[in-house]
Amino acid sequence: MSARQEEKDLFANSTMTFGEHLEELRACLFKSLVALVIGLVIGLLPWFGGNVVSLIQTPLVKALSRFYEKQEGDTARRKLEELQANGEVLPDDPAKIADFVKDNHLLPRQVFVDPEEVLLQLRRHDPERFGPPRPPATADTQPAKPSDDAENAQTWSTDKKLIPLFLWTPTADDSRVRTKGLSVQEPFMVYLKASLLVGAILSSPYIFFQIWSFVAAGLYPHEKHYVHVFLPFSLGLFLLGTATAFFFVFEPVLTFLFSFYQMLGIEIEPRITEWMGFVLVLPLGFGVSFQLPLVMLFLERIGVFDIKAYLSKWRVAVLVIFIISMFLTPPDPTSMFLMALPLTFLYLLGILLCKYMPRRSSPFDDE
Repeated sequence: MSARQEEKDLFANSTMTFGEHLEELRACLFKSLVALVIGLVIGLLPWFGGNVVSLIQTPLVKALSRFYEKQEGDTARRKLEELQANGEVLPDDPAKIADFVKDNHLLPRQVFVDPEEVLLQLRRHDPERFGPPRPPATADTQPAKPSDDAENAQTWSTDKKLIPLFLWTPTADDSRVRTKGLSVQEPFMVYLKASLLVGAILSSPYIFFQIWSFVAAGLYPHEKHYVHVFLPFSLGLFLLGTATAFFFVFEPVLTFLFSFYQMLGIEIEPRITEWMGFVLVLPLGFGVSFQLPLVMLFLERIGVFDIKAYLSKWRVAVLVIFIISMFLTPPDPTSMFLMALPLTFLYLLGILLCKYMPRRSSPFDDE
């Protein structure tokens, strides 16, 4: 019997029909779905779902805090500079206001107070320190309240001898740095999505095992061992990609997007549902795309590509990376670049893996 005939006989038992491949795919999808449902049930427990909802809001709250601290700090600095230009004696340099806001996480708000009214209230609450209260003013001497218009308020404060003061409140206590819901069922849907995220993370090892099992079903016997080697690396790259999106991508993307709010003078009203959709899409795209070096190594192992092909087509590969990043990220250039740049380095990493982990010769390769 010839070597070629012997090779065909050895591979005969590993051949699968198209229908058998579909059946294998159906079985893998069903098992993955069952694992996802089990993870979802665990994620529905209050300890998991509630903590995850709080955790995934952290990048948004930080970005909102920085946005309002910068905006309110710049506004306060300009107002203090105007007061200084008008001859007012200030306790500190207005140029330091931005650093003070940033370091102490406080939001300033300018108000106008009547010093006589302040003194009256202090005497009422603590007559021993500030003296007995004076008789209240009559209706004829009571000044009118200022209007809501800033210019009228400034005029009123000048005529009635009001003094401008800045009130400082912790950024965390400001309602603008919190996400909002606009419908009755929105908190429940957010909790359900957070539980689904927990379920996907908990079931990801088994889901990846099923994916690689389906891939192994279409390989020759001498290639199946690659599945057991690549499975843990595949899971690690997926988790690395999701962690990169959460810890290093969210805040720069949000800062870029919020800059347009400040430039256009539009108030931000972030909805928790929209933020959840953003959280689910971006880490998933990063987790899937970070499989690139492993996929490259796997294709090199089974003989589909080689190092020479990877090197000669690197320009096309970079173009494809940017196109895929455009579809896997929200429609803004920052998130696209933040995905495409790591993927470009991962493409080079894939080439290095193929070079320093050469494919072993198979007994079935042609001489």
